[in-house]
Amino acid sequence: MLLSRRNFFKILGAAGASTALPAGSAQAWSSKAPDDPYGCLVDLTRCVGCRKCEEECARVNELPAPERPNCQCTIFEKNRRPDDDAFTVVNRYFTGRIDNFNKPVPTYAKVQCMHCQDPACVSACIVGALTKDETGAVRYNKDKCIGCRYCMVACPFEIPAYEYDDPITPKVMKCTFCYDRISKDGGLPGCAGICPTEAITFGKRSTLLKVGKKRVKENPGIYLDHIYGEKEVGGTSWMYLSSVPFKKVKLPGLPETPSPKLSETIHHSLFSYLWSPIALFGVLAAFMSRTKKEADNPDNKGGV
Repeated sequence: MLLSRRNFFKILGAAGASTALPAGSAQAWSSKAPDDPYGCLVDLTRCVGCRKCEEECARVNELPAPERPNCQCTIFEKNRRPDDDAFTVVNRYFTGRIDNFNKPVPTYAKVQCMHCQDPACVSACIVGALTKDETGAVRYNKDKCIGCRYCMVACPFEIPAYEYDDPITPKVMKCTFCYDRISKDGGLPGCAGICPTEAITFGKRSTLLKVGKKRVKENPGIYLDHIYGEKEVGGTSWMYLSSVPFKKVKLPGLPETPSPKLSETIHHSLFSYLWSPIALFGVLAAFMSRTKKEADNPDNKGGV
């Protein structure tokens, strides 16, 4: 009996059953989200794709200036993602809307770290290099980071990037929510302050939800009756209004349950007590012993 991938997962299942804890004995998961953090409401009906937010983000965070081709439209020919040189990008989507002249109408969508209420990246970080701040920002401490990049795997929005080109002190890079400007100066995030069409509204999350719901109620023919980020993965500090389905602007369909709730519940269930890992490894050891005996059995030799 070879230790194939399928057999290995069978063993893990058996181990999980053998180490299951009585109901209520494992530490119950609870949200660590701040009560009413700051946030931003992005209105996609107002965004014109000027990319001023990209420029200001680069300036504030001392990043390379974004590419500015002679024809602005060429930058939108490819779908871009935030990376170690750009914390936010704006993409263009044609979703089937047409104007009075039968020409396609684009929808522009800004992408950045969503600063989740219960961030998966924070839960996944094994050294505490990522933390959720009371302002709403998910902050990064480069001095604690060991470069495991678990945060990149955990993020449901695929946002954190890594400085692969820096061999000495590579860092995980993502939107900072302009933490210093918000917490110390009482200012706005760079992108929110520079937007010429007021497509980005900054404020307390509870207030932004009221603003968003008011716009939807007063303009049902313009907006979808859905504020993206209100409930997705437990809620995010960056939220969106749109006139087109969110999946058409590459905002993923996600459950309302916070990502850490599942992962941390499993972790607590397996390792709340010392005997849980002992039982787990005991089951694995028994399986390996059985595998060895079958391998040494003369009747199994020469077979496939």
